[in-house]
Order: sequence, then C-alpha cells, then structure tokens
Amino acid sequence: MSVSWWRKYWLGGNSWHGLLLAAFVTWFGSMTLSAAVRFDMFVGYDGVVPQGSWFPIAFEVANDGPAFTGIVEVTGGQFSSGQTRLMKVELPTGTTKRLVIPTFSAASFNPSWNARLVDEHGKVYAETSSLRLRRFNDAVLPLPAAMSRAVPPLPELKSRSEELRPVFARLQPALFPDDPLTLEGLNTLYLGSERALDLKANQVGALMAWVYAGGHLVVGLEQANHLTGSGEWLHRMLPCEIGGVTSMADHADLQVWLTGKSRFDGFEYDFSRDASSRSYNKTPFNPYASLSVDNKFESAPLQLIQCRRRDGKVLMGPEQAPLAIGAKRGRGQITVLAFAPELEPFRSWKNAPHFWAKMIDLPPALLGEENVGSPYSRPVDGVVGAMIDSEQARKLPVGWLLLLLVAYLVVIGPLDQYWLKKLNRQMLTWLTFPAYVVFFSLLIYYIGYRLRAGEIEWSELHFLDITPHGESADVRGRSYGSIYSPVNARYTFGSDEVHATMRGEYSGAYGSAQDAGSGTVEQRPAGFRAVAAVPVWTSHLFLSDWWRQGPNPIRVEMTDREITIVNELEAELTFVRLVAEGQVLDLGNVAAGERKTFARGNANVQSLRSFVENNSRRFERALQARQQAFGDDASARIKDWANASMALSFVSEGYSSSSSTRFSSSPGFDLAPLVRRGDAVLLAWAANYSPTKSLNQFPAKQGKKSTLVRVIVTRS
Repeated sequence: MSVSWWRKYWLGGNSWHGLLLAAFVTWFGSMTLSAAVRFDMFVGYDGVVPQGSWFPIAFEVANDGPAFTGIVEVTGGQFSSGQTRLMKVELPTGTTKRLVIPTFSAASFNPSWNARLVDEHGKVYAETSSLRLRRFNDAVLPLPAAMSRAVPPLPELKSRSEELRPVFARLQPALFPDDPLTLEGLNTLYLGSERALDLKANQVGALMAWVYAGGHLVVGLEQANHLTGSGEWLHRMLPCEIGGVTSMADHADLQVWLTGKSRFDGFEYDFSRDASSRSYNKTPFNPYASLSVDNKFESAPLQLIQCRRRDGKVLMGPEQAPLAIGAKRGRGQITVLAFAPELEPFRSWKNAPHFWAKMIDLPPALLGEENVGSPYSRPVDGVVGAMIDSEQARKLPVGWLLLLLVAYLVVIGPLDQYWLKKLNRQMLTWLTFPAYVVFFSLLIYYIGYRLRAGEIEWSELHFLDITPHGESADVRGRSYGSIYSPVNARYTFGSDEVHATMRGEYSGAYGSAQDAGSGTVEQRPAGFRAVAAVPVWTSHLFLSDWWRQGPNPIRVEMTDREITIVNELEAELTFVRLVAEGQVLDLGNVAAGERKTFARGNANVQSLRSFVENNSRRFERALQARQQAFGDDASARIKDWANASMALSFVSEGYSSSSSTRFSSSPGFDLAPLVRRGDAVLLAWAANYSPTKSLNQFPAKQGKKSTLVRVIVTRS
C-alpha cells in the first residue's frame, strides 16, 4: 500500500482515525517526558519516622530531558496534616540532584506523604507517595540509626505492642542530611569509622551540630587510617588519641558492664526495689543481670585499637587499654568503641543485642515486662499558646450562654403565648416567631462581634538555647508566634536564618498541626517563606525552629563560690537564675554589655522540683480551658511569661505519681536531663527582645515579644 493511502485513511474522511492518532501521539509524548525524569522519595530515617519531631524527606531527581526549574511539593496523606512544603531545584539536562526537605510528623497514626515534581507553570513531571512506613516511632522510644556496613541487632522484647519495638535505621552517606534540624528525630547514631570518610563537609557540620544539641554519637574503630585525611574531623572530635592495632584476649569487662547498673553515659540506672513500682521509666529489677556468659565469645581474641584518653571517662575496660570511652560534647555525648562491632567475635556475640539496647538507652522496663504501655502526654505547644494567645479572642462564659438560651426559650414560648393571647391574635405567631429568630441571631452576632472584633495582633516568645562550642557557640532557637486575625485572610511569614523552618501547633494524640489545612512553607537556600490562612476572630499558634553558629552572646564562668556572666546581647537580662545540682539560685539582673559576678552563697535557693511544681500548676487547667469553645478567659491564659517559661524548660521534673497530666516536648526542649547528668543551666529573661528577625511579614498593630535565654554550662 502506498504512503498516500495511509495518509488518506488516517487523516481523511474518518475523523475518529485522526482523533485516535492524536491521542496516541499525546500519550507517547507524555510517556517519553515521564521517562526523561526520575523522581525518587525517601521518607524518614530508612523508612522510620519519629512522632512529634522533625525528620528528613529526601529526594533524588534525575533529568535526562530538557532543562527546567522544578518545584518539589510534599503534602500529608490521609492521616497526616500540616503545611504543604515546597523546594525549588534547578534541573539542567543530564543531571541528578539530591535534596532534603525538613518535615514535622504531627500525626498520631500511620502517617503518609505525597510528593510531586512540577515546573514553574504547574506542569506535573512526576508524582510519588510514601509506601507503608517501616516504623512510626513512638515519641517515648529512642530512635537509633547506623551508618555502617551492618545494622546492629536489638533484642526481642517481652512487650506485645508492635509500636514499642524499636528498630535501627540504616543511613546512607549519599542521603545523609546537611540540615541539623532534620536530625533531631534521632537519639543515637552508630558510625563505623570507615563511613566517616564518605561524609561531605556540610554533612559533617550537621552531624556535629546534632551531637552538640544533645545527640549520642557512637563510633566504632576498625582502622586507625580511617581517622586521617577526610576523617580528620572525627579524630579531632574523639576524646582519645589513637594508636596501633592490637589484640585483647581477656575482654570480660564487656560482660561486666553489660550486666551491671552502668548506663551508656557512665551513670547508673535507678532500679527500684519496690515490686509494685512498674512504669515506663522504672523496673523493679535489672533485666541485664541475668544474661549468661558467652564462653565462645570470651575465649576469642578481640581486635582493639589502642586509645589513650584525653577527656571524658573510661566506660569499659582498664584505663591503660580501654574498650570504650565516653565524653560530653555540648549537650550530647560521643562514645568511642575501641573495637569494630561489625567484626568477629563481637558480631556473633549472643549478648550483642542487649549491648546495643543499653547503648541506645532503651528503657529497661521494655526488657523486663510484657505489658508496658506508652504514657499519655500533652505537648508543651498548648502551654506556650496559653501564654501568648491574644486577649482579643474572648470567650463567652458558659453561664451567660445558658442565660441567653433560657431567655430565648422563654421568649418563643410562654412570653409569646401570653402577649398574643392577651391581644387575641394567636395566628400572629407565624410572624412573631421568625422575628424572634432574627432578633436573637443578630444579638448573638453582635455579642460575638463585641467579643472578637479587634486589630491584627502578633506576639512572639523565643526559647534561645546557647551551647558553647570552642570559641563560638551553637545557637538553637524556637520562635513561637501567635497571630490574631479580625478577618478571614492569608498571612505571610519568613526567616532568613540559613537553617530554619516552620510548622503549626502540635496537639499530640489529638492529631495535628493546626494550620487550617491551607498553609505552604517554601524552603529556600537561606530560611523559608510561608503562607497560612487564619479564620476570622481566631488566634493561631506557629513555631519556627532555627539553628546557627556564631559568636557566643552570653558567656558564663562558674566556680564553687562565684558565677560570672558576660552579657553581649543588646538587652538587659532579668530574673537571672542558675539551675544546678537540683537547685535554683536567684541571681538578679545583668545589664546589656555588662560583666557581672555573683556570689553563690548570697543567692536565694529553692529546689528545682518545687520551682517547677509551683510555676506549672496552671498548665493543665489552661490547656483544658484553651480547648473549650466557651468558658472563662482567665483560666485559658498564663500571664507570667518568665516564670512559666522557665518551669516549662524543666517540665519533666514536675512529674509525680499524683500528677494527672504529663507534658511532652520536641527533642532538646526539656533541660531536666542535663541537670540530672551534672551540668548547669543559666536562665535569663530578656523582655521586649527578639534574637532573630520577626517571623511576620505583615503589619501588626498590637503584640509583644520576649526571649528566654538558656545557656548550657557543661561540667566535666
């Protein structure tokens, strides 16, 4: 058949042939375009997502087609809410790009995320969604990860609850985040010394920031040459000098450490002798004590890297030939294992799973009891909201609401019947009843308008953590902001901090970040820009988490007798207090730019537990009143920002057997664990001061701002 016949057949009189051909060409073109772009998504830490914390969603995008500017969009699935998160990426022809978007897990059950790649005109190039997560990690469980040849094992637990079974996440150097905020969901990271060579400079910076912010880095040494060249950063961070390779025949100290009371940080577990004291944090016996000796392991020599301690303390083995050394690094810790757990005989040691359980600080109760539940807790976001929510959003007291309802029932019932009967015009009820409805509707609207009408208000409360880091300091900020909107409107927020992001209020077990479901956060090379819808007459809470490294703004020098504070901020510090050894010392004020010394013997002293309990009594009541649509305004507000913020910083210290409410917080917010390990914390209040640019990119006629400064004083 000739070419002209085919042309006549397909494009001639039968128009449906032409339509079919056009559809085929369109389909083939779309398939070709899709094949030109590869779009892979990696959620969490090897499919493990922590609850109530930041975590990474990583993408690998390969473009073999024409160059374009892509926009990666991430939205929550069925059980996940929160803002839509965006990030732009340039995609030249023949390139592969990797990027990480910080994401907050606000769901309480089986979260999922959807992602798509579009261009600047909205054209969709690829779509994907997270498959079923490997694990949605309960907020009370430690989340460990490993960057090594083999993933460490963990023991089988007696608990039947699947959600209370921790797992190790395996991290790949190529996808390791370079944003320290995305690492906050991790508690422990095991790093094989060989893998340290694969990390880039920006990844190393994020890892070190995570350690100094409270992470636990466990390093297994295999070869001394792993700590030279690109691994020199790790050598400088270690608490020991490295020597040659040797062999240790007698390594029974591993079994001694494992079966004893010692923790990973050198302290001891507080095992209760009371058999009725069964809780998540305590168990009436030592579950490690019954572990039997593995004779095969004990008889095999263990390859050891010779270590000479520089700082910290020996955790296992003799001082001359330590098996493990632990040392504080800021708010966190580094633990050096002088052996490689991936090698024999440790790899086959039958007690290795329990070794790792202790190293990641798995609650002993999970090893010793079958029925251990996760304790219910309320996030601290609600308490902060009770401090900074606008007073323009007033509630109608229940008593007045009931009185209004009774008046309505009286008017439409007995009163209407009485006066119409007296006029002998009962049929007029068809007119009077609608009139009553209209009148009371207008009355309710007027009352609501009088209660809620006002001006745009923006208030900020900052929690500023300062961790000295050599000559500089790591500065970690949590900037809470509350907006009151007198109209239905969309508002713009932003930050120029290099490592910064934003989320809505986290309400814990009840679900999600309260962002009205229409907010977007665009992550940029420096900071973010966000847009969120706020309904009329409501007050919404937002939080920006950020991190930076720079000059130390507040220096603290402490001895047994004196405390010297150097304030480099442009604000006076008031309510200056030192928290150490379970006590709170009231010091006084320090002016801006002032260096001031306080005598510890002259300070007023009270116990930390008493301070927290006295200043947190209103927390539970405020949370309950804040969630009620009607009620007393005074109950839902906490006006003493300074003392309430300081008590909130040690909220776990206020737990007691009689307390009906526990409060949970994001990693690093609660400072009580630092005091328990022997460190000190300087608290200071800076009124009318903000450590970073305000989040609001809109004019606000009302509002206020203040900052709680929390300086970590690490004590060896």
